[in-house]
Amino acid sequence: MKKIFTLLLISVFALTSCGNDGPIGPQGPPGANGLDGLDGLGYTFEETVTFDYFSNENLYSAVIQISDGIATEQPEADAVLVYRLEVLTDDNGEFDTWSLLPQNFFIEEGTIQYVYNHTASDVEVIIDGNFNLSNLDAGFTENQTFRVIVIPSLIFSSELDLSDMEAVMKALDIKEADVKNKQ
Repeated sequence: MKKIFTLLLISVFALTSCGNDGPIGPQGPPGANGLDGLDGLGYTFEETVTFDYFSNENLYSAVIQISDGIATEQPEADAVLVYRLEVLTDDNGEFDTWSLLPQNFFIEEGTIQYVYNHTASDVEVIIDGNFNLSNLDAGFTENQTFRVIVIPSLIFSSELDLSDMEAVMKALDIKEADVKNKQ
């Protein structure tokens, strides 16, 4: 009985002591200065491109500049994600879908893959395949829209689902209206 009474007394004390936080203390010291031109929260932009074919390498390539009016070059350690737009249609009309690269397509002639690499100032999107790509359907090479998201390495998290563009944008507090269209 004494144990129950003691436990009850401790519980009542713990619950009643969690009240008013008291007066607000003095302001702490200011934090470190941020990088000029970037707010450290990541940024995104999209661009529609038409690929160039390189017969000696049997691939298509398109280069997207990161620094064109978006920001100065991003640090090498930042993560760069590239998503490809595909507009689909259902009974309610058209809607946008975004797929994280790399993205594979299995077509009659063989397999093609959209891949990318990047530097601090640009992203190269490549279409590679296991057959002669010189006659690849223009639906894969012309007017392709890509969204690039730069994630500062300071806030990069392994818990973030990078395949979900909307989740990445939400984690970085990027709204659709914040997306720069470089057309």
